[in-house]
Amino acid sequence: MHLSKKCSAFKVVLSALLIVALLQLIYLSFLSKFHGKQQRYRYSELFGGSGGKKNGHPEKNSRKERLRYSLSTGGIFDNSGQYRVYKNLIKSDFTTNQKPGSDPSSNVLALATHTTINNLHHLESLLERWRNPLSVAIFAHGQDVKFATALVYALSFFCPQIQALVDFHLVCLSGEMASFPEQDREHFAGLEDCASVFSRLETHRDQYKNYAISGNISYPNNLLRNVARGGTESSYILVIDIDMMPSADLHQHFLALIMKREPASDEVFVLPAFEIRHARKMPATKSELVQLYQVGEVRPFYEELCPRCQAPTNYSQWVNSHVRETGTLEVAYTLTWVDPWEPFYIGPHTVPLYDENFKQYGFNRISQTCELHVAGYRFSVLSSAFVVHRGFKIQGEFHAKKDEENKRNRVLFRSFKEGLKTKYPSSNRRC
Repeated sequence: MHLSKKCSAFKVVLSALLIVALLQLIYLSFLSKFHGKQQRYRYSELFGGSGGKKNGHPEKNSRKERLRYSLSTGGIFDNSGQYRVYKNLIKSDFTTNQKPGSDPSSNVLALATHTTINNLHHLESLLERWRNPLSVAIFAHGQDVKFATALVYALSFFCPQIQALVDFHLVCLSGEMASFPEQDREHFAGLEDCASVFSRLETHRDQYKNYAISGNISYPNNLLRNVARGGTESSYILVIDIDMMPSADLHQHFLALIMKREPASDEVFVLPAFEIRHARKMPATKSELVQLYQVGEVRPFYEELCPRCQAPTNYSQWVNSHVRETGTLEVAYTLTWVDPWEPFYIGPHTVPLYDENFKQYGFNRISQTCELHVAGYRFSVLSSAFVVHRGFKIQGEFHAKKDEENKRNRVLFRSFKEGLKTKYPSSNRRC
């Protein structure tokens, strides 16, 4: 009798456990179907015939239509015929809404940058700091052309700040073409919001060192800089690499500077460049940067690899000059260019373009600042603005062909300097 009761109780418990297990299976099945439905809805939002409903009627996804049109043009070839350029692949709301007669102060300064898909994850923190118009030129090759097209579209779709402020341009080899990622479920599976898109970009993070692109393809850094520059109509442009960070509130401080002090047409504004240990938080102000500089956590850019390349900035004078945290930006001092200085600067949109013959490592930026010097520009160093590179640049972290590329570009630089004599016959300045 006692055994019979125990068996009955066991059956009841077992039945209850089976019911709970069955309910869990039903619940998980429901969640799976719901998530699948949600994913199909998100995919439909991205690529369906409409972008949702408005007043009970399908609303046209104008961003999708603009992307489709940009791709349908097939892009244009660069001057060498080696690369295909999709300028304004995706336009920001800021660019789209700019009309003749708009407030000129809203389009004074833009930031231009370039990258491959494996460094595009830096865009999130860069835009968070910059918070103003930004033009990004992306180089992609092979399967990355498809991936880049898909992901920048997703970024512009899911990320409101990117949608508002970032213009994307795509550069690939002339024999490759970008296409609308309409059936590209592989790249869009799991994308639900802005954070999930950046998480997907993280999977491509640091796939290769610097310029060591698969297939032995040359990274056209100066072409990309020109494409990013040409993608903005701002009066002034700051060109930096995507893994660099400008000081906080630079846009509004620079606007205040030129409102009270009209720049000369032959003047560029230098931002002293630094590099910071990877583990350290990026400084926002000069006082924060100087504190880190004094304890060796921040140092001049390229200090280990090429100290002469930034030394003319005169870091000692800049660091020891009076630090003002009032928000006032001034010109601390003015310099004449000397070899081999390659500063980062804010310049008018009329400055000479970068020479696109320079690719890969070496002489790509110095060639342009050298031309500024020959063309008669002067270099005004800003009192409290700066840029910082993430991580110390050290020997041994570069790709295998760095020295070979540097040697080849050194020969090209000699030829470039000779060409400047013909381009600026009345100038007595030389590099």
